[in-house]
Amino acid sequence: MYDSKTLRRHADLFVTMAETQGVDLEEAVLRAKIQPDEVAEGVLRCTGCTRADECEAALKGAGPKPDQVPSYCRNTELLNELKG
Repeated sequence: MYDSKTLRRHADLFVTMAETQGVDLEEAVLRAKIQPDEVAEGVLRCTGCTRADECEAALKGAGPKPDQVPSYCRNTELLNELKG
């Protein structure tokens, strides 16, 4: 089981990664492109990532944000599907 700090961190990473790709998860749920439980599953997948620090640095750093979902992202398939 994950503590609330870990879940909040990965929820933020997941939402921010989605936003950098032009995906509004809330809008996707409202338009029935994704179910709310799929968003929760995306957060849980993110918690299993071994490169969260690298992801966080890319998303929150001063440099350019990723224009594609990194290959190591455990939500690549979902986010690319929502982008399309």
